[in-house]
Amino acid sequence: MIPEPSFTMGIEEEYLLVDPDTCELANAPQAMMDACAERLQGKFSPEFKMCQAEIGTGVSANITEAREDLRNLRATVAEVAGQFGLAPIAVSCHPFAKWTEQHHTDKERYNELQEAMGGVASRLLISGMHVHVGIDDKDMRIDLLNQLAYFLPHMLALSASSPYWQGQDTGLNCYRLTVFDNLPRTGLPPIFNSWAEYERTAGIIEHLGIIDNTTKIWWDLRPSHRFPTIESRICDVSPRMEDTLTLAAMTQCLTRMLWRLSRNNQRWRIYDQFLVSENRWRAQRFGVSAGLIDYGRREIVPVTELMEELQGLIGEDAEALGCVDEVARTLDIAANGNSADRQRAVYAASREAGASHEDALRAIVKSLIEEFTADL
Repeated sequence: MIPEPSFTMGIEEEYLLVDPDTCELANAPQAMMDACAERLQGKFSPEFKMCQAEIGTGVSANITEAREDLRNLRATVAEVAGQFGLAPIAVSCHPFAKWTEQHHTDKERYNELQEAMGGVASRLLISGMHVHVGIDDKDMRIDLLNQLAYFLPHMLALSASSPYWQGQDTGLNCYRLTVFDNLPRTGLPPIFNSWAEYERTAGIIEHLGIIDNTTKIWWDLRPSHRFPTIESRICDVSPRMEDTLTLAAMTQCLTRMLWRLSRNNQRWRIYDQFLVSENRWRAQRFGVSAGLIDYGRREIVPVTELMEELQGLIGEDAEALGCVDEVARTLDIAANGNSADRQRAVYAASREAGASHEDALRAIVKSLIEEFTADL
């Protein structure tokens, strides 16, 4: 019998840097990046754009360890950035920045990406959040990945934080994917029957030199190239730290629930990508406001109801993993709105108070600066 996986977790977040007075994006001084890197010892790095940075927690046994690590990472980045007159925000699209005015980081990996993708890469003024869950057995990793894809739209709906793009309300809750999906090797992962099949498939384009390794495969969910984990990449980055932890806990619990089914010779039904993609689009467009399709019931079900059902499905797993409170917060997000909803509320309130369109967008950025450290 295959032993129970570790279900350890790791969290990666990408931040944008802004001038807190003008609320515009600002390139990070090299001295700031060096100071963060020195203090965070391998858990901080530059990102594709010069106004971006990325953090990654260590391997956490549980949500308590993850919170402690993430709190220190966020606090340190905010402190060091403040010393240089900047502030970090954890949002997937800056409300009014122009991608044509931003430049990519002069680093070999990013220079290669820009060269390979051309103008598509130039538009990547977006940030995301990734969650790793430890699954040691490779075939189990693939089996759980196939089933976990069903829940990706649910996670996207909760996390959506990118309603604005270049100063306009896009009408979407998550505009980030509209930009990211222009890259190759993105979207929902294919269904594989085994780890060997996955390696053979990825190996074809590796052998041809199209990619040098599977880090260049950017599916919403993938086996990690570097770690024995499933890596969920569907989520927008969350302005609030506690929302990040809720999404990480949900990913961890859903993975354990599916493993628990497999232990009893059961499994979650695997639906065609065509159907899961429809829910992905609904989450991208509407967030938590318009419901997702329950394909078993053949109904559009409110996200609040879906979250209540998930609480029952993963209750045992949340208890075992020590994250009952974090998972319960999905009910609050579904009922009260995600980041996209909050950003639109800030904009509407500012406009009602007499602010111009531009000042209302700046008010959104100021609220995002506050949310970054609100839970620390």
